[in-house]
Amino acid sequence: MKLSFSLPDNGVVHADIRSLVIAGWAGRDMAAIEHHIEELEALGISRPSAVPLFYRVSANQLSQSGDVQVLGGESSGEVETFVFNAGGELYVSIASDHTDRKLEAHSVAFSKQACVKPVGTAAWKLSDVAAYWDELVIRSWIEENGATVLYQEGPLSSLRTPSDLIARFTEGQAILPEGCGMTCGTVGAIGGIRPAASFTMELFDPRRQRALRHRYVAESLAEVA
Repeated sequence: MKLSFSLPDNGVVHADIRSLVIAGWAGRDMAAIEHHIEELEALGISRPSAVPLFYRVSANQLSQSGDVQVLGGESSGEVETFVFNAGGELYVSIASDHTDRKLEAHSVAFSKQACVKPVGTAAWKLSDVAAYWDELVIRSWIEENGATVLYQEGPLSSLRTPSDLIARFTEGQAILPEGCGMTCGTVGAIGGIRPAASFTMELFDPRRQRALRHRYVAESLAEVA
């Protein structure tokens, strides 16, 4: 999947993502992981066999469009950082691990594959923020009953670092393979996991007072005509 990201210096990085990895259960705090597991158990989704887990998803599921389509009304988004290798350099953007919750109760791996994975259109060099990664904050908002509602918010200090996840996935390497992208975990939903058509996600850098933000609207398709 060919993607393009704007950079803070007004440059553009082009990435040909051929391999997509979803890092699941990527928290550092086992209590927070347990909270997320319980959220999903309430939806009938089984506990993971180990943490973290790395799910493989078709790279063509990535989309930078502001409008996506999903089947049925049981899917929802999750804000995550998205780290990718382009030209031998690691970059970070923002993505949503949009997932079919009904299918997730049957198979987490299949549910990951079933939905488009929206990704932002701007990025930073990972090396520019790696030294203070834990200070960064991810957030998301949904539109509910005509109002914009904060859905997720948490510092990246609650999640494993990209270097940790990359080393675990690659069995000790310091960088993802060329053309590989990885989402790096999420934080719990405020008020519980629930579907919403409009999803806005943000990666906020409090040190430099800047943010990566992306909004998309998911159109629910009828399961039968």
